[in-house]
Amino acid sequence: MALDIPAIQNALAAEHIDGWLLYDFHGSNPIAVSLMGLAGRHMTRRWLYFIPASGTPRKLVHAIESFMLDGAPGTRTIYAGREQLEQGLADLLRGSKVVAMEYSPECAIPYLARVDAGTIELIRRLGVRVVSSGDLVGRFEAAWSADQIATHRAASERLYRIKDRAFAYVGAKLSAGERVTEYEVQQTMVGWFTDEGLVADAAPIVSAQEHAGNPHYAPTADGPQREIKPNEVLLLDLWGKLPQPGAVYADITWVGFAGDPPEAIAKAFGVIVAGRDAAIARVQAAVKTGQPIHGFEVDRATRDVITKAGYGDKFVHRTGHSLGEEVHGNGVHMDDYETHDDRRLVPGTGFTIEPGIYTSEFGVRTEVNMVVGAHTADVTGPCQHTLTKIATRKA
Repeated sequence: MALDIPAIQNALAAEHIDGWLLYDFHGSNPIAVSLMGLAGRHMTRRWLYFIPASGTPRKLVHAIESFMLDGAPGTRTIYAGREQLEQGLADLLRGSKVVAMEYSPECAIPYLARVDAGTIELIRRLGVRVVSSGDLVGRFEAAWSADQIATHRAASERLYRIKDRAFAYVGAKLSAGERVTEYEVQQTMVGWFTDEGLVADAAPIVSAQEHAGNPHYAPTADGPQREIKPNEVLLLDLWGKLPQPGAVYADITWVGFAGDPPEAIAKAFGVIVAGRDAAIARVQAAVKTGQPIHGFEVDRATRDVITKAGYGDKFVHRTGHSLGEEVHGNGVHMDDYETHDDRRLVPGTGFTIEPGIYTSEFGVRTEVNMVVGAHTADVTGPCQHTLTKIATRKA
């Protein structure tokens, strides 16, 4: 993506930050790599790109890779040895007191903390204070364009079709009295991804009953070939995107039951639906009224509902994650549990809402996607309100 230097400089000035210092070594900072359009490039030396709140951007690149930032505007300084690097950095930051970097105090947001401690120490030794670039990243790297939102919606529609086909497939097998395994369903779904023109970084999660109690369980060819049986929960978690440059992911989870669900499972599912809907309402109300909304506040809206219902210790992950060109994007996560994500949701932000309750006997999760606009925040697909009834053989 092309950097919008004037917009970045306006944002820096508004936040009273002297500049944004982008830094990478060997791909250690994928956020900076993405912003500079360097994904897939072979990089072996440190480079820095400084966008001041006013004036011309400045580059510092190694002599071996002096061309690395040629696509970005600004002046260029070339270094080779360590002393030249330190002097070049001092010159790059001359006149600056506060700079933003991919840094999170005490690693509160590890997804953002991409700059190593030694580099932060070096910059501090130069008399410069480092602050988090979290909100800048959310606005200028993680926010989606209108075209990207369109790719997300297209992927979402296809995922819902695959989900429906999977439940129907299992129902047909059970109704016919035929054996069907988690892995078989997963691999059949992989074929449907190809039919629908979707790509993904991994195969879907297909988990029955006790396996659904493990949030990241997924069947494998060399693992136990668990059969899906009547009177069991079946959880499907699937994600994918269009195979084109700039396309972004959609990611959904849906839960069914083969037969009539017992009260314990139906109750747990009702609780996570209420938690999900509380988060959706919290985001939509804030965006509608123009109030700032942060990732941790969305998590709290969900978690408070689930905790009040007595399942707090069974909800063992954040409420949701950023979506992007990778299924876990670089933007705001809905999290006040694993981390305290105090970044603001901005227009163009795409993310999941996916509370779950997990026990040793079963698990349930509901996952939808949201996109924040200028004045509205939309859920980009249907919301599940009751467990999908999977057909079984009649007695």
